[in-house]
Amino acid sequence: MKRTWSIEEKIAIIKEVETQGVVETCRKHGIYATTFYDWKKKYTMGGAEALRPGYSRREQQDIRKLQKENERLKKLLA
Repeated sequence: MKRTWSIEEKIAIIKEVETQGVVETCRKHGIYATTFYDWKKKYTMGGAEALRPGYSRREQQDIRKLQKENERLKKLLA
């Protein structure tokens, strides 16, 4: 099951890396280094708000697909 991390937890992990290193911190928390680097990049570029969870790329595609389908069905009913 995929775990959701709070903004505070992500910031704590980013700061922990400064003393413990990337490999050890990621192993300790059970995350991939790529996940850590993604969080760090977002935090550096946009601060804590940038770490707020959002929709995945797949979820965004599904939403767009459903919106298009809704529009198509509305036109059929009109």
